[in-house]
Amino acid sequence: MADPREAAIVGIGQTEFSKNSGRPELQLACEAILAALDDAGLSPADVDGMTTFTLDNNEDVDLVRALGIENLRFSSRVPHGGGGSTGTLAHAMAAVSSGLANVVVAWRAMNERSEQRFGVGHTVSNASSPGTGTGFLEWSMPFGAATPAAWTALGAQRYMQEYGVSNEDLGAVSVILRQNAATNPAAWFFEKPITLADHQASRWIVEPVFRLFDCCQESDGGVAVVVTRADRARDLAQLPVRIRHATQAVPMGIETVTDFYREDLTRMESGEFAARELYERTGVGADDIQVAMLYDHFTISVYWQLEAFGFCGRGEARDYIADGHLDLAGRTPLSPNGGLIGEAYIHGMNNITEAVRQLRGTAANPVADVENVLVASGMSAAILSRS
Repeated sequence: MADPREAAIVGIGQTEFSKNSGRPELQLACEAILAALDDAGLSPADVDGMTTFTLDNNEDVDLVRALGIENLRFSSRVPHGGGGSTGTLAHAMAAVSSGLANVVVAWRAMNERSEQRFGVGHTVSNASSPGTGTGFLEWSMPFGAATPAAWTALGAQRYMQEYGVSNEDLGAVSVILRQNAATNPAAWFFEKPITLADHQASRWIVEPVFRLFDCCQESDGGVAVVVTRADRARDLAQLPVRIRHATQAVPMGIETVTDFYREDLTRMESGEFAARELYERTGVGADDIQVAMLYDHFTISVYWQLEAFGFCGRGEARDYIADGHLDLAGRTPLSPNGGLIGEAYIHGMNNITEAVRQLRGTAANPVADVENVLVASGMSAAILSRS
């Protein structure tokens, strides 16, 4: 890490992942942030920057007061739902590298199972009654497309028809992630692997595209990461994890989740833009990645991202998976923590903390000789590396 202005992750923290946390989202956020600061050997007084999602219910002013932060010089929020999760790293990186802040905390805290559930149409839209919707949702919800599963299934079915992919093929992703979660004590599905037969026996959510086991979890919990400059990172408690680069991608015509107006529904164009940016900026390519933390709100997302980030060609994801490349001992191990399907759904932020653990060598399911990890969430992505 030659450039002292380069950003690094120096602390990670998270609460337990549950279906009913029993406490407010503000408390979850504080617990995760304090754990991340303790991990880094820092205190709230060191924090002068924060970033999270536009969807997070916690206000920075409340966190400043609750945590005892002396003065917040930088604060931002990333849109696009889970697609923007890695965008929090881009904001934190930009803030510390430019000098807008010295220590930035990126966090997400949510009671997404016990309180507001994304799978219920009227809560997703924030409308007063089901089936109405505001903004771009006006063009989907009144016609019955009221949930993330329904929205994503439209593009998924086009891909499946184009390349002859079945729901059973999608199930292979879920089996891998649940197998990884089964040996991760922090995962909700710890010691609960599934077989492909189990996947095929789960009920339909959107027939003939997604079964229950194709869908990520609804989870309560909090996650936080601490980012600072390389020159300070060297003196802190943990091995710094270098943010080689982080980026966001919002191509023309794209929408968040209800992404029906792209010219080619079989491609993840935002991922292609993000891949180009990351690989050109860092000199790292798909062959240099040892772990792929790919956003898995639905199993099809892994297919799209494998192709967008160049791990395989267009329409080749099914064969890439079938050949064992995503297994822990494979060419590109997929989310060894179990991802959003197996560990928890904290809007993708728990995939960032797992990437850090893989690079530190402290993960529950460590991959050998990890130098570079890709963290991708569709509309944002980052390459994290050993210092």
